[in-house]
Formats: sequence, C-alpha cells, structure tokens
Amino acid sequence: MDLTVIGMMCGTSYDAVDAAAADFSLTGEEIVCRPRGLYSEPVPDGLRARIAAALPPHPTTMEEVCRLDTELGRLFGSVAAAANERLTGGGADLIVSHGQTVFHWVEGTHALGTLQLGAAAWIAEATGVTTVSDLRTRDLTRGGHGAPLASTLDALLVLSDEVRRGSLNLGGIANITVRDADGNVIAYDLGPANALMDSAVTDATAGAERMDAGGARAARGTVHAELLDRLLAEPYYRAAPPKSTGKELFHADYVRAAVGGLDLGTDDLLATLTELTARLVADACRAYALAELVVAGGGVRNPTLMRRIAELSAPVRVRPIEDFGLSAQAKEAYLFGLLGYLSVHGLEGTIASATGARTGSILGSLTPGATPLRLPEPATVRPRRMCVK
Repeated sequence: MDLTVIGMMCGTSYDAVDAAAADFSLTGEEIVCRPRGLYSEPVPDGLRARIAAALPPHPTTMEEVCRLDTELGRLFGSVAAAANERLTGGGADLIVSHGQTVFHWVEGTHALGTLQLGAAAWIAEATGVTTVSDLRTRDLTRGGHGAPLASTLDALLVLSDEVRRGSLNLGGIANITVRDADGNVIAYDLGPANALMDSAVTDATAGAERMDAGGARAARGTVHAELLDRLLAEPYYRAAPPKSTGKELFHADYVRAAVGGLDLGTDDLLATLTELTARLVADACRAYALAELVVAGGGVRNPTLMRRIAELSAPVRVRPIEDFGLSAQAKEAYLFGLLGYLSVHGLEGTIASATGARTGSILGSLTPGATPLRLPEPATVRPRRMCVK
C-alpha cells in the first residue's frame, strides 16, 4: 500500500528536530521511497539546556522528566504539523517519532532498557495523524540492544549488492552497519563521534560555543599521543558486537577524567577527540575488509573528521549517502519513516543479527489520530532492497 509518511528524529546532540516526508510503496521484495523533503526546527535554547541538565551523570527528578516529556511532545507536534503542511500539503498518512533519548540502560553486554521522551499523543493531537512511537523497546524485550536501528535501512539500501560496503552514521555516537564473512548483517555503536567533541567545546567556552564548527579547532590542534592512548584504552571498544552505548558513558566528565593532569589546550583536545573517532572508524573498516564506506550524519559537516577518516581508512573509498539518494542530515528521519511503514504493514523493523535479539520485531506503539485507526492489509513478503526515486 502507498503511504505518505513523515519520520521524525532529534538526535543525541538535541540541537534540532528533523522531519522528513516520503511516499513509500512496497512491490514484492522492493520498497520504493520517494522523498518529499526535510523540514527542521532548532530546539529552543532553554529546552536544550534542560535536556542537557537532565542527562547522566546529572541528577534529575520525576517532575522534570514529566515536564520534558510534555514539552518535547508539544515541540514534536508543532514540527510535525509544520512538516505536514509544507512537505505534503496536509496529506500525511502516518507520522513516526523516535523521540528524544535521555537514557539507554546497558549493563555489561546487555541492554536492559531505553527511554525516549516526547509523548506521541501531542503529535497525534497536533496533526490528526496516526503516530508511531517507542521504536526501540520491543527489540530489547527479545534480548536486543534496540540499536542501531539504522541497520534496517542500511541493509536494504546500502548493503544490498555484492560490494564489501559499510554504512556509517556520525551523530553524537558513531554507528556502523556491515556484513560479516558469512553475509550476516552486523551493526553496532563504534563509540563517540560528536558527543565528546561537542561537550569539550561547550565546556571550554562556558557554553558560548556548542560544537567545533567546520572542524576548525581540530584542524589547528595537534593530537596528544598520551591522551589518545588513554581514550583508546576504554573497555567498550574491545567488547564484541552487538553492542550499544550513549552519553551515559561518553559525557563531559568522561573527557575531564581522561585529560586528568595533562596540559593541553582546547584545540589539541579537539584534534585528539577527532582522531579517536577516525581511529575507531578505520579499525572497523579493516576488521570487515571494506572496499567502500558510506557516511551520513552531522559529522559529515566536519571536514577535519572526514579527512582523517579517509586518510586512516585508505584505500577504502569514502562516499556520501547522497550517492544513494538520501541527504546526510535527513537519513535518520527517513529511517524512522521506513520503520513506521514496516510496522503498520506487519513487517519486522529489526534484523536480529544486527541488534543481538533472538528474532526480529515489529516495532513501535500506535497512537490514533483524529479518525478511527485503520491499518493496511498485512504484507506477506519481507523486503530485501530499497530504491530511492
């Protein structure tokens, strides 16, 4: 069934809410995605500061969690309504909201819980459109990490031919999807990308700056070998996939503890954190003998990071996700649109080998819009590829 779907994402940098609209259709084993565009709104500074203040290792209260859940829901509802009007002329059939991750509970090699705020009822009320939310929990109930969910889109779009290719997303956390020697889809969080860089800049400038814009600081700095060795000693990097992580581990205090008594300036710190992410990516490229690496996420706007990834990963060919028809900024929003489309057709949105679950899962919870809930007839064939037109 053809559906016009709006997928929504606010990532671990919580700087903007992205809403991407697309027409999805399913014919046999192929999903066709026809993008309609991206609408994005910045998260207001006050709300952004409150999200940061509620994240680990900071304490918070249930009152503040309740307030954030409501205020984020209202923000997502406003963005969804604007996207529906501007991108589809009010014609969306389905809205899919990832919400704002505030905690991902991992102990050892197991993910035990995850929490995304932004109550879906506010979206359904603001738009009158059926809304899918809570897209990670079902996978956790089956032993999975609920992440990286990008593996589903990656497998259908990027890894669907015989090229030894990986798909990398550089958000707050870097995650990668590859195939192992047996052709199984493997996906996991590599470690920090923008999360530590952003926190270091925010810390150094007392909040006057929030990121290393254009990688300028890292480009001026020099990698501090001792600090890099300390960072690379993190046990998480030696754990076997599937695995997931987040700002519960990689936050400002983590950087401060690693720096300790070392004497280095902000630019050198940024150069070292940038090198850390590039090393983690390059190590994965070698481990899976990749020929190509397809990159998306906010990190693509950091030329210093992209240059070091290309240099350390050589001779791997580094390509933008735009080569496959999606924009780097909008990829995750389109991902959640795809997952919602699969869910309402009764199709699994996860790949068990990627998340570590016992089986794949139909994802999400449904909140009806202004009219009675009517779902499409269940699909009978699981798609094997996605085409973007």
